[in-house]
Amino acid sequence: MNDSPGWASPGSPTDGEGSDGTQPPAQPTGGPKWSAEQPPPGQWSSPGTGAPETPAASPQQPQQGAGWGSYGGQQPGSQYGSPYGGQYGYPGGQGGWGGPSAAKPGVIPLRPLGLGEILDGAVTTMRTHWRSVLSISLAVAVIVQLVSVLVQKYSMDELVIEPGSQPDAREVLDSIGSSMAVTLAALFIQLVGGILVTAMLTMVFSRAVLGQSSTVAGAWRESRGQLLRLAALTLLLGAGAVAAFTVLILPGVLADNLGLGVLGGFAALGLITWLWFKYSLASPALMLEKAKVFTALSRSSKLVKGSWWRIFGISLVTGILTSIVSAIIIWPLTLIGVAVFGGGMDGLADGSSMDSWGALVFAGIGSVIALTITMPMQSGVTVLLYIDQRIRREALDLELARAAGLENYGAGDHGTAPTPPSAAGGGPVTGG
Repeated sequence: MNDSPGWASPGSPTDGEGSDGTQPPAQPTGGPKWSAEQPPPGQWSSPGTGAPETPAASPQQPQQGAGWGSYGGQQPGSQYGSPYGGQYGYPGGQGGWGGPSAAKPGVIPLRPLGLGEILDGAVTTMRTHWRSVLSISLAVAVIVQLVSVLVQKYSMDELVIEPGSQPDAREVLDSIGSSMAVTLAALFIQLVGGILVTAMLTMVFSRAVLGQSSTVAGAWRESRGQLLRLAALTLLLGAGAVAAFTVLILPGVLADNLGLGVLGGFAALGLITWLWFKYSLASPALMLEKAKVFTALSRSSKLVKGSWWRIFGISLVTGILTSIVSAIIIWPLTLIGVAVFGGGMDGLADGSSMDSWGALVFAGIGSVIALTITMPMQSGVTVLLYIDQRIRREALDLELARAAGLENYGAGDHGTAPTPPSAAGGGPVTGG
């Protein structure tokens, strides 16, 4: 029995439940073979629309249940799950992924993607749907940086000790406690902002794949039903990372052995990195499949299996690029603020350069601009990696094509068009 829940349609009014569990009929002799544990594929309903009209299912095609592409195992064709057979062929292609016949209803072609296509898809979405994308990221970036500037200013004021004074231990502890409190408050605001950006931008990018636009209100309406689960997922991953680090470094601390502690630290870093990317696709799985937290983690693990290094590499390249962009934007504005308001080189020398409001505001403006650009880039790459893995493993491109209105997608080279979802499937999976 397969536990792949499909991909729930963004823009639907209620939460979804998955496919109807109907087993596919046996294939004709000589035709493609279905896995013995393969549930019926689902439907990726076009966001914001009702279920399409459903003519009778073809005798050679299994009936389809609900959801956006609830493929959970291999499809007829190659051993990699492609329903097209041959050597990784896509509809209309000649023995290879890519080519002029790959449909592209939105920001990506409906076939397995390369690094350049994933990055281009993220940038194209930001450029084409900039009103929604930049509005969401700008609003969150402004709130996060406003709190951050206030925290920095307040923390520095609390920790300032007058020259020549001899504060007692109680005053020092009070200052440190106050600074930690406001710092934790800032981190909480950043966490909430990151969750909102991830949830809403996931919906924007999922529509962009189909060539459909999104509004801020629409993205909020589609994502709000999963926000608590996304928050729980984020906290669970963070807590797991802290727990892994603590467990592995604790023996060295207890034994008062520096070498053992360093070794434990390196082991913890490696383990956390491996787990982080193993579960890196849990967020889009949770949002787009309307899954629960542990189901999303399981889905990410299955999608990443065998492709960890590829996903790690693409994510690393994305992180490097966004870091360079951030540095190009933030550092010039920070240096201007220090030069004009922070005492210049003297302020840098004595550590007082960031005490003034002017220097903090200039640095905050740079951070707002950088976050507005880089947050959508990172979110977009994660969503497109998720879609790419499902195309490679579960032939999601067929469901994407149906949702985009390409009902005969894939029929040209293989003789049989994918049939529309059967009325027996019970309609699309819906999500709040």
